[in-house]
Amino acid sequence: MKMILRSVCLTVCGTALLALASLASAAEISVVSSGGFAAAYKALCPEFEKATGDTLKSAWGPSMGDTHNAIPQRLERGEPIDVVIMVGNSLDKLVKEGKVDPSSTVLLARSKVALAVKAGAPTPDISTVEALKQTMLNAKSIAYSDSASGKYISNVLIPKLGLADALKDKARMIPAEPVGKVVARGEAEIGFQQLSELKPIEGIHIVGLIPEAVQEVTLFSAGMVKGAKNPEGAKALLKYLASPQSSKIIDDTGLEAANR
Repeated sequence: MKMILRSVCLTVCGTALLALASLASAAEISVVSSGGFAAAYKALCPEFEKATGDTLKSAWGPSMGDTHNAIPQRLERGEPIDVVIMVGNSLDKLVKEGKVDPSSTVLLARSKVALAVKAGAPTPDISTVEALKQTMLNAKSIAYSDSASGKYISNVLIPKLGLADALKDKARMIPAEPVGKVVARGEAEIGFQQLSELKPIEGIHIVGLIPEAVQEVTLFSAGMVKGAKNPEGAKALLKYLASPQSSKIIDDTGLEAANR
């Protein structure tokens, strides 16, 4: 009987010590994600925090540009960030600038551009390139993001379709706000953004992806900021985000998991 009690006591004590050790090692990981991966990141956070005991301190900002919340601007002014999640070519630039550890970077997902209108509005035809072009010509106002998809719309798609002059007074970039919200308020008749950024927005109808012939695939990647305060936590998070177990959740948000 004494041996049994001693065994139980050791087991309980051992469990308690493990719990205390886990609490002692639990730490905060500071993360900034661009909007395109935000829905997937938010869905993945709880499982990571539960499994590790770490707490994710999350913030949001575009992968490029000069707005206050843009990830490059945050790093430039020295914000304490452990992990950044952003458009791949923008992350590559930060690596070249010595701000992100090159050995830490992981490819997370592929993303495509979609078009949305306000909920209840007529659904325009974007089934072909010509139909998309006509829809853009017919629209009274057009909105696009200040990140990767918006740069593509303004710098590539509109000129490629020969619409630069026709749309110069009715197409505009939306800084520091999801395009879907502008469309939902009726401030733009149609809006372009990554499908994953449109899906969480209420009050809009997602018409669909733009035609493959003029589609732009954006890669989302992540990396550890040089000088991260919690490098071990950062590495664990990056490994988790890029793991096969995260793929379905990533896919469900309108992205295509990179490890497919």
